Amino acid sequence: MIRWFVPGRIEVFGKHTDYAGGHSLLAAIDRGVTVALEDADEFTAATEAYPDERIRLVPGTPLDAPAGHWGHYVQVVLDRLSSNFGELRPAKLEISSTLPLASGMSSSSAMVVATMLAVAEHNGLTDTEAWRANIGDDLELAHYAACVENGYDYKALVGSRGVGTLGGSEDHTAMICCRDGELTEFSFIPTVRHGSAPLPAGWGFVVGVSGVRAEKSGAVKDQYNYLSASTKELVERWQAATGREERTLMEILAQEDGLEGLTAIVADDEPLTRRLQAFANEVLDYIPRAVAALASGDVEAFGAAASDSHANADARLRNQIPETNGLVRIARELGSPAASASGAGFGGSVWALVMEDEAERFAEQWHERYVAEFPDTTPEFILTRPSSPARPA
Repeated sequence: MIRWFVPGRIEVFGKHTDYAGGHSLLAAIDRGVTVALEDADEFTAATEAYPDERIRLVPGTPLDAPAGHWGHYVQVVLDRLSSNFGELRPAKLEISSTLPLASGMSSSSAMVVATMLAVAEHNGLTDTEAWRANIGDDLELAHYAACVENGYDYKALVGSRGVGTLGGSEDHTAMICCRDGELTEFSFIPTVRHGSAPLPAGWGFVVGVSGVRAEKSGAVKDQYNYLSASTKELVERWQAATGREERTLMEILAQEDGLEGLTAIVADDEPLTRRLQAFANEVLDYIPRAVAALASGDVEAFGAAASDSHANADARLRNQIPETNGLVRIARELGSPAASASGAGFGGSVWALVMEDEAERFAEQWHERYVAEFPDTTPEFILTRPSSPARPA
C-alpha cells in the first residue's frame, strides 16, 4: 500500500495575492489529508467524510456527479496525470482527513496533492523523462500541483479543465515547501522562497473554524473567480495604456511608476481601484511589516499588521462575512495580540496567535463567546502549530 499525508495550511498573510505574482506568509499545520492507495482492476475512491459512497473514475472521462462533489478533485488529478504522462495503472483510493471540510485550511487542495503524489508513486512518474524535464524541485512540484487543480499549462505539461476555480499555487506551496516550526515567505509566478522564521518562543495558533463552509462552488466560486479575473484585467489595462509587457500585478508594482500609474489608469473603475489597493496594501505594506516583526520577535507589531490585513480584506476584497469578522474581534477582545482570516474568504476560518500554555483555555472562551453571538453556527476550534510538509505516511 502507498500512503501520503498532505497537511492543511494557514495563510497567515497573503490574501488573494499568489495568482497575481504577490507574496504570502504561510505555515503547514499538523492536520491534513491522507490518501492510501492499493493496486486494483479499476480506479475507485472513497472518503471517510461520506462512508457509504464509493465512486468509480475513468481517467479522461468526466465524473457524473453534482458540481462541488469531492470526487471531481480526484478526477482532475487522474485526467491531468494521464494526459501528461500516459496511461495510469488503476488503483483503489481511500481518503481520510483530520481537517474540517471547507474550513479555509485548504482541505480540497490537500486532497488534490495527496492524490497526485500517491498516483505518481504508484506509476513511477517521477522517474519518467517528462517529469524530470519539467519538475526539478519542491517549488516546481507545488506549482505543477496547482496547475493540476486550476487546469493551467505548466511548462511542457499541457493543461486540462481543472476544478473550475482560478486559484494560484499558494496552498500547494505551503503543503509541499513549508518547514516544521516555521512560517515561510514565498512569492509566486515564479515561486520563490524568501526565507523562514519560527514563531516567537512560547506562541502557537488557535484556529477558529466559523461553521460557514468556504466552498468554492456556486455564487462563491463566481466571487472568488472575480477576484482572480480582476487582477488579469488590471494587467491588461496597464498593457493597453502603456504598451509595456509586465505580466503580473506584482511586476507592475515593482516598476517605479507602477502603482501610481495603474491607479490613474483605473481611476474611473471603482471595483478595479479597490482590487488594486487591496493587493498593494498586502504586498507592499502588511507583509513586509509582519516579516520584520517576526524577525525581531515583536508580537505587538505582528498583530498590528494582521489587523490591518484583515480590515483590508473586509473593506476592499469584500470576502469576509459577519462570522469571520466576529471571530477576529472576539479573539482580540480575549487578549490575542494577532488574529486574521485565513484563505479565500466567504466563510472558513480565522487564526489567532496565543501563548501555548493558555491555548486550551483561550479556545474554550473563544468558542463560548462566538456561539453566544452566532448561535446558528457549528464552529470548531483547533490548536495547531507550524508543521512538516507533505510526506509518505
